[in-house]
Amino acid sequence: MKARTAALPEVHFSDYGKVRYLHLGSEWVQGSMRLDAPFEIELEYLQRMMAWLLFVDPGSVPARHAMQLGLGSGALTKFCRKRLCMKTTAVEINPQVVAACRTWFKLPPDDAKLQVVLGDAAEVVRAPEWQGRVDALQVDLYDAEAAAPVQDAEAFYADCRRLLTDDGCMTVNLFGRAASFERSVERIAAAFGPDALWAFRPTREGNTIVAALRHPARIARGVLAERAATIQTRWRLPAAKWLRVFRPLELKGNPR
Repeated sequence: MKARTAALPEVHFSDYGKVRYLHLGSEWVQGSMRLDAPFEIELEYLQRMMAWLLFVDPGSVPARHAMQLGLGSGALTKFCRKRLCMKTTAVEINPQVVAACRTWFKLPPDDAKLQVVLGDAAEVVRAPEWQGRVDALQVDLYDAEAAAPVQDAEAFYADCRRLLTDDGCMTVNLFGRAASFERSVERIAAAFGPDALWAFRPTREGNTIVAALRHPARIARGVLAERAATIQTRWRLPAAKWLRVFRPLELKGNPR
């Protein structure tokens, strides 16, 4: 699929101490990498994008398929492929971002378990070849200004839901004004159902990660705690801390 490259921002990076940051035509940070740990996830909100792990048996993870809409610095893609040993597909519209990740952020070349697709996420999610085949869909689609998600329509989220396996989960980064957040949540709920949503409290930077399950599931806190301990030990993600700030999302007029 041919990506639309007109008016795409220039890509550059900056180093600060032991961390390298990705920028798209502005000073906004679009991703990062620890120079001494290039396959770990450095930013807190990106770590939280891995909260889908709480909803599956940890032993099943290597046999699953992860897809990222928006490559950023490649942190999620690298982690899923290298640390979780998953089949991983990343979708990115800007060829400069792909080149930057391969040159500056140690994104591995495509292989039997890694594919980077150059294209528009809104078009890719409608492709029949992906429907019902993605276990973990991670959506982080922002332009250079980072004011609101680039793709945020109810129809887009409905397309995302169709990609998921029966026990699949979408995690999405919502960043911006409160009104923008409320609108986004309403659209996700319309596509997935109001009982399918979970959410973190916002990070200090203002990122709120929302998880939407293909089918609503009630999981005992003891099971979540056991899985969180495994996630933290096995993959060094702060999953025990997640449980203090991650809850089913209660929409106005829809108390649980």
